[in-house]
Amino acid sequence: GIKMPTEFEEALNQSFFKRLFVSERKQIAMIADEKSPTRISHRSFATSRSEMRISMEIIKGGVTAAKGFCAAGLNAGIKNNEKKDMAMVYSEKPCVTAGTFTTNKVFAAPVKWDKDIVANSPFAQAVVVNSGVANACTGKEGDDACAAEAKAVSEALQVPESAVLVASTGVIGAQLPMDKICAGIKELPKKLGSSLEHGTLAAEAIMTTDTVDKQVAVQIEVGGKTVTVGGMCKGAGMIHPNMATMLCFVTTDACIKKDALQKMTKAIVSDTFNMISVDGDTSTNDTVLVLANGMAENDIITEDSKDYQTFYDALFYVLRELSKKIAGDGEGCTCLFEVQVKNASTKEQAKVLAKSIVTSSLTKAAIFGHDANWGRILCAMGYSGAQFDPEKVDLFFESKAGKIQIIENGTAVDYSEEKATEILSKNPVIAIADVKMGNEEATAWGCDLTFDYVKINADYRS
Repeated sequence: GIKMPTEFEEALNQSFFKRLFVSERKQIAMIADEKSPTRISHRSFATSRSEMRISMEIIKGGVTAAKGFCAAGLNAGIKNNEKKDMAMVYSEKPCVTAGTFTTNKVFAAPVKWDKDIVANSPFAQAVVVNSGVANACTGKEGDDACAAEAKAVSEALQVPESAVLVASTGVIGAQLPMDKICAGIKELPKKLGSSLEHGTLAAEAIMTTDTVDKQVAVQIEVGGKTVTVGGMCKGAGMIHPNMATMLCFVTTDACIKKDALQKMTKAIVSDTFNMISVDGDTSTNDTVLVLANGMAENDIITEDSKDYQTFYDALFYVLRELSKKIAGDGEGCTCLFEVQVKNASTKEQAKVLAKSIVTSSLTKAAIFGHDANWGRILCAMGYSGAQFDPEKVDLFFESKAGKIQIIENGTAVDYSEEKATEILSKNPVIAIADVKMGNEEATAWGCDLTFDYVKINADYRS
């Protein structure tokens, strides 16, 4: 049930080294391990003598990959009597938590509940999630529903109500069917397990219009201890986060200070989930939660410790890959669309330009039509609000079929339309814009815009 990222498939199938950047300062080489095709070694190459060399392994799994975490998913009858619609994640030990949430002024009751738990509770130990009903725009009844869920989980798992996080996704405006929710909460603990299958059942239960479950997990070494970071997420439509995500749950057995975990989570989300867009709509329920139970027994990670960057890179990788899975599974889409802006004067300028391109409906439609309509990209850059000289921009398209330059210094080069169409016919498609103003860069992810997106959203409630 786990679909490996495209770049990993290439490494396995073609047995060659590929390089990708996990941050502005670190480069990772992926090496296929012939003895274990589901496991790929990552080695970072230090860019200065002061940097520590680290290793990272991509493993199969999600929220149950780390020590001490169990999960379950089942059908509670919220959507129908067939699809799984409730999930639970539970830790044997109390967890320090971090979170980011939607900036939409209309935010759901679970967002309000979780914000309070993350900010004020000394620890969390369980998460319960439902799909089908968002519990947004539901007033006091919606708030009371969150409290009732927490109470039911508390009784079922023998944990404090203040240690229970809740999340919902689905139709806005409908009240939660609390009889079904509470019945589901009573059944979920009986089905909890720590296997890959249990994690997958939970990942499937939080899906709405998603076509695939979304899971990522990695292992790193921290002070001689193996630390695991794994996560699951959902999202395919109403995807345009701003300092938040969709629904994303990350578990780790790392021992880490809460303030350090919150700081890095907020920073990483800014460069991952906040750089994706499917349709330009910011959800009422966007939430990312990170739970760390310390069962790896590593020396505690603080903002000043030498292992901070090591763990940062692992969490960055997990959140970035989950982000890309959401963008690549956009409602009705046929391909992941990646935009790289290079040589910008500031990081913020690069981000603004990249997001303007990836959110352009006309550009997304051109990608669907495999049309190298580069004028739409320049146009999107022009209305972004970022300052740049259009007469210095170089633009390239790249995919498995090759790489081609489309414009140089703001004007078209003599390129082959046939080759451009071939490149744009593959998945994923990458657009690279070089603005020649400095050394900063940013990447954004989205998808093409298809007929099916309209079909899916024209009758979503039905």
